[in-house]
Amino acid sequence: MANNDLKHGKQGLNQKRLISYLLLGVIGMFAFGFALVPLYDIMCDKLGINGKTNTVAASSQGLTIDTSRKVLVQFISNVSPSIPWTFRPNQTEIFVHPGQVIKTTYHAVNNGNKAMIGQAVPSISPGLAATHFNKIECFCFNHQPLGAHAVAELPVIFYVDHQLPQSINTLTLSYTLYDITDKQKVTTEITKKPVVEDVIDIVVSKGDRQVVRNVFNVAQN
Repeated sequence: MANNDLKHGKQGLNQKRLISYLLLGVIGMFAFGFALVPLYDIMCDKLGINGKTNTVAASSQGLTIDTSRKVLVQFISNVSPSIPWTFRPNQTEIFVHPGQVIKTTYHAVNNGNKAMIGQAVPSISPGLAATHFNKIECFCFNHQPLGAHAVAELPVIFYVDHQLPQSINTLTLSYTLYDITDKQKVTTEITKKPVVEDVIDIVVSKGDRQVVRNVFNVAQN
């Protein structure tokens, strides 16, 4: 009898250890996944291949215009298949002088039968030019709600700075439009339940949840 109790006790301990390892492994995978994005951004920034533009408004104070140089700025657009919108630049290209403040617009139409919220994500190519393209005002700084069949003209005010390498004579500003209508709802639902509870749901069955919580608390301590 004592041997059986000892055997079952060892099995229970091994099971708890296994669940603990699985739980910590899943948490580790989540952490690694979140870490990949900033690590990728750092690598791209160091190599000068990151096409991300500034996400806050730049200042135009003290700008001087270099009329001795012209840079061609091209505008393109992409639309995620999940959003039934028309989205395009009203001008496909503009010649600008470094330091010259330029305003252009993008045309957006919600072709759907319900209100939706769009988010435009910008990028610049070549990537080396991204830090020299400065947006004073941009619709990409904010979410863009549009009612069913509504139309909007979305402004971009920008300038190219004087430090743009002489070897770069053409820039391409690209916006990709995404549907984020349900994003707030999803975010709210996620914040209602701690991450640990989500991991517990994935790793174990309902009956073992309390055991896993106890193991997780021990692992944390």
